[in-house]
Amino acid sequence: MRIFDPHIHMSSRTTDDYRAMHTAGVRAVVEPAFWLGQPRTSAASFRDYFDALLGWEPYRAAQYGIRHFCALALNPKEANDPRCLPVLDDLPRYLLKDNVVAVGEIGFDSMTEAEEHAFTVQLALADAHGLPALVHTPHRDKAVGTSRTLELVRASGIEPGRVLIDHLNEVTVPLVADSGCWMGFSIYPDTKMDPDRMVRILQEYGTSRMLVNSAADWGHSDPLRTAATAFAMRSAGFTEEDVEQVLWHNPVAFYAQSGRLDIEADDAAARPSEATDFAGNSVRRGGS
Repeated sequence: MRIFDPHIHMSSRTTDDYRAMHTAGVRAVVEPAFWLGQPRTSAASFRDYFDALLGWEPYRAAQYGIRHFCALALNPKEANDPRCLPVLDDLPRYLLKDNVVAVGEIGFDSMTEAEEHAFTVQLALADAHGLPALVHTPHRDKAVGTSRTLELVRASGIEPGRVLIDHLNEVTVPLVADSGCWMGFSIYPDTKMDPDRMVRILQEYGTSRMLVNSAADWGHSDPLRTAATAFAMRSAGFTEEDVEQVLWHNPVAFYAQSGRLDIEADDAAARPSEATDFAGNSVRRGGS
């Protein structure tokens, strides 16, 4: 079984996580830009962070047989801090990088005017650069936030099929199901969605345009929740083809719209025993 985790924050995880993920079947990930865990004090902090997502993190993942791609953006939480806004001017040059397969995370956190401005600007950037958009829906007032999200997507003119509305649940998935957008679900140990709830949604809505992610980050989360969802799907009677559709083919299809996802043609992820360093020298797996 191959797993593509379409939303995970590996910069907050350890090399042991990479090893466990490969054992569980994870062969590719997308890491969207998110907050640092404490307030950033300038846009320069973003530039260092983006450079790490483009350089160090793909190298670290490759040592464990996993392809690492990223989505870059000013995330909703930090869109409220004026010190961070200059990063919007820096984004266009970063969005040209080969490993960037989407603009994200963008969207809402607290439903402020500042968040809406950053969201609108970045939807336009995604459209102008021909990139998909990964959209964060708020943890509070989710139905209101999701409805407003869809209004702004429609107003932006971006093709709905290039937009992934993430962090959905039983309340918000009906709002998105007929929008033409892709639907993302974050599977967590205690909050958000769990594997059994995810299975019930798949039973009701089917597997088309559905993406399952772990969204693992600094907090209480689990990078193996995608594998747990695969197990729950099998237990509920889904076929192996259904499982691979949701956990591999769907994220590949969504991010392939960037024109930069060479994952199907690249078999390096199937060979975890050896990787190369920045100079092209062979290195061993392991270490942290």
